[in-house]
Formats: sequence, C-alpha cells, structure tokens
Amino acid sequence: KENGLLDLTPRVRIIKYIPPEKFLLMGDVLLVGSSGSIQNVGRLGVVSGSSREPLTFASFTVRARTRDSRLEQDFLAFLLRSPWVDFSTLVKRAADGKYNLQVQLLRNHMVPLPPLFEQRAIAHVLRTIQWAKETTENVIAAARGLKKSLMRHLFTYGPVPVEEAERVPLKETEIGPVPPKWAVKAFKDAFVGTARVPKVKRSDCRPVGMVPVIDQGKDFIAGYVDNVEPYERMLPVIVFGDHTRIFKFVDFPFVVGADGTKVLIPNYDLFEPRFLFYALTRVDLPNRGYNRHFHLLREISLPLPPLHEQREIARILHAVDQKIETEEQRKAALDVLFKTLLHLLMTGKMRVKDLPVPETKGVT
Repeated sequence: KENGLLDLTPRVRIIKYIPPEKFLLMGDVLLVGSSGSIQNVGRLGVVSGSSREPLTFASFTVRARTRDSRLEQDFLAFLLRSPWVDFSTLVKRAADGKYNLQVQLLRNHMVPLPPLFEQRAIAHVLRTIQWAKETTENVIAAARGLKKSLMRHLFTYGPVPVEEAERVPLKETEIGPVPPKWAVKAFKDAFVGTARVPKVKRSDCRPVGMVPVIDQGKDFIAGYVDNVEPYERMLPVIVFGDHTRIFKFVDFPFVVGADGTKVLIPNYDLFEPRFLFYALTRVDLPNRGYNRHFHLLREISLPLPPLHEQREIARILHAVDQKIETEEQRKAALDVLFKTLLHLLMTGKMRVKDLPVPETKGVT
C-alpha cells in the first residue's frame, strides 16, 4: 500500500515445494520489481504481524533483507523510501514495455549509513508516525462503517434509538419500508430547478479570497474570487458533477466554475437541503450503481419525513461526516509530517542521535 504496509489478502495456496529460504520473515521488505508503470517500481511494504502458515512471495516482487550487521532491517524500509534511492534510475525497460528493477544495480547503489543507534532512532520516529497514521485510517474506516449503518437505520426507522427500532411500525413503499408518517416524492418535486453554470475565468481564481469557486474536480474548491458580480452567487444547494458522478452539499456562499457541474436548488418548503443530500447518497438507494448519472437520477423517488425529523437525521449524519473530515485532515497532516521528516532525517538535516529508543521485541 502507499503507506508502506502490506495487504496479505487475498492469498493463493502453493502446492509445490517451496525451499525455506523463500519464506518471508517478519520485518522483510517486499518491493515491486516489475510493472508497466515506472512509478510503481520500488513501491514497498513491510511484512508485519504473524501468520499461522509460512508465506512466500510471487514473481514481479523482490525481497530486501539486510545481511550486514551495520544495517538495521527496521531502518532498511525507510532508507529505500528516502531521497537517496531513486528507483527510476535502477530500472530497465523490457521488450514487452514493462519496467524491471535491476537488482544488481540496487545492490551496488551507494547510500549514506548512520550509526546503528541513530538508525534505530530514525526508524522509531518514522514508525511512530506510521502507527499514528494507521490508527487514524482505522478510525476513518470505523466512522464510515458507522455512517453506512446509520443511514440504513435512519432511512428505515427515522431518528429513533436503535433499541426502539423494532417498535416502529413500517409501511411498504416503492423505495422500501418507511415509517407511516413519511411520504414519498418524485425527484422533480424535491427541487425547484437547476442554476445556470457560469464559466469562471481561470485568471480570476486565486489561492485565497472572499468567495470560493466550486469546481467538479477532486477537491471541489478550485480557488477563490473577490469580485462575484460576473458570476452567480449561490446559497445552500447540492452540487452534482455530471462527469465525475459525485455529489457535494454546499452550505456557504460560492460561485460555480465548471461546465458539466449541475447546481440543484432544493424545494425548501418540503425538504431540509442537507437531508436531501443524504437522501440522494443513500447506500441502499435502488439502482445506486446508476443513480449518479443525472438523467437516471431524475427517475428516482425520495423519502419525505416531517421537517423536524429531516433536520434530526441530517444533524446525526453531519456529525459523523465532521468526524470523518477531521480524521482525514489529521491523516493528511501525518502524511506531510512523514514525508518531511523522512527527508530531513535521511539527509542529516535533523539529527535524533540522542533520542532514547524503547526496547522492542523483534522487528515490526
């Protein structure tokens, strides 16, 4: 994985004889040794944890294991990710177009080697950041799982405690079971229309400013503008990227700046805008695999609870989204911290030779 961890699933069982020297040990480093993309060559993961069965490694991967007492195995993985090893200079392109790691070139590659005690300190610092990042990723995964379960519960029983769900009477509708007081509305009734999409001049966008420009790109925020007069300034709406097939609820003033982006204006008399956003992104929405195409999205129906229930459902799900966003920001900060410290520690611009390192049993 990108974070230097190995995903050991799925596995295949090898029925032929594998010599013991081909078994993997805890702390071994596995490298991508062959790929159609030069950027993938050298991507690595460290074998950690334990397995009840012996593990070996397949073709196109290379195992790195130190045989020199001057090099800590725990330090090796970070050294191979450092600025001192440029894998693009250690590959050769084959006739089939694949880029293959030249193992002998890697073996002969010169790198600076700190004393053992400093190697341990460097590995300890970087490993601690990796652990923090892995913990954060687990929190994000748990929060996303919670949100998925909450959406199923809230859009079936309403905003009631889980232990009271069995006592909620339900009625069957075209979108599944819902509480008796809920109605079902067609998509066309949920919105009063779509806004025009003015094209924002790229020259007008800047990194900071008064009003954000919403684009249908990866991060949605394409930049900021100070002068909003030429553009349409929007209030709480739902942005739908026709090409990227993604939704985003926007609850701050902004302008729209990309062709293909649709701005859906909710029917405020019937729907709480944020509830409507969650209703459109339900995990159990019929034909969810297709509903992000706008022309098919218009064919669906949506639940219509009383407004006070809509607000409570939106509040609960928004709280989970805020938790996810906070943890994702933490993960991004840890990514930057890891890359920065990897560069500083491996180039000697920051020294940790006096850092006390706790004793560890084996390599993790």
